[in-house]
Amino acid sequence: MFRPKYPEAPTPSIVHVPTAVPAAQHSHAPACSCQHTTAPAAARPAGVLSGLNAGTVAAVVTVGIVLTALLAAVAVTAVSVAVAAVVMRSLLNSQRRR
Repeated sequence: MFRPKYPEAPTPSIVHVPTAVPAAQHSHAPACSCQHTTAPAAARPAGVLSGLNAGTVAAVVTVGIVLTALLAAVAVTAVSVAVAAVVMRSLLNSQRRR
C-alpha cells in the first residue's frame, strides 16, 4: 500500500541478427534496434550524498566559515575581557594597599 508503483517498461521487440557475416563485409550490424536508457531516478536507491550538488556544498562551506569566524570573534572578545578584568583587579588591589 505504501510502496510506490512504477510504470511498466515496454518490452523491446526482438530483432533477428544474422549469425554469419560475409568475409567482404567489415561493418558490424547493431545487436538490437531498441533504445537503451538508464533506470529512472526514482528506481535508483537513494544514497546519503545523492542529493548534493555544487550549490549545496558551497552553501554549507560558507555557513561553516561564517560560524567559525563568529566563534573566533567570541573567543577573542572573551580573552580581552578576561585580561581587562585582571588588570582592573590588579589596579584596585594596589590602591587598597596604599
